[in-house]
Amino acid sequence: MSSELIKTKVIGPVIIITAPSGSGKTTLVKYLLSQFPSLNFSISATTRTKRPKEEDGKDYHFVTTDIFQSFREQGLLVEWEEVYPNQFYGTLYSELTKIWERGNIVLFDVDVKGALALKSKFNTDVLSIFIKTPSLDILRERLKKRLTETEESLEKRISKAEQEISYAHSFDIVLVNDVLEDAQQQIVDIINHFMTQLKHTWKHDATNL
Repeated sequence: MSSELIKTKVIGPVIIITAPSGSGKTTLVKYLLSQFPSLNFSISATTRTKRPKEEDGKDYHFVTTDIFQSFREQGLLVEWEEVYPNQFYGTLYSELTKIWERGNIVLFDVDVKGALALKSKFNTDVLSIFIKTPSLDILRERLKKRLTETEESLEKRISKAEQEISYAHSFDIVLVNDVLEDAQQQIVDIINHFMTQLKHTWKHDATNL
């Protein structure tokens, strides 16, 4: 299946959630998955090294650079990007078809650049949500509490976040994650509304994909 098909035809519904690092995106995505059985997480392919406790095929599809390159050459990726030098991430079309064949909705948890690339591929039955903190100062404090950043890396993340926030208007909904419980309720309400708007029943014969 060529990724060219995505440009002209939407096979099933898609929800894209994105945010600057430290905005609470992953926490909200996990909450949504616990609340909506019909949402299925899209597992990305990556060339980066597997971290402790990560599982191949569950967290990511960990592949070599050569294999990733073959995916690109065969047109098997809906989108891909080089996040860091020689560190690639991409969405396999096969991951989406597996979810749609079950009649479920694809849920993407991606960075802003990846979200923009995905958004350009779909034009029907897609919902995109940009999550941000109330301010950059609050984002800085949240990143500090992780205890994983040097002063230099922290400032780089804040600078990147500032740039990413400038794209917030490109998405359907901007959700401010101030109090987590409030944000959880808001995003559940948003997804419920989206589901009521869907025009089709998403069941597919694999031979028609």
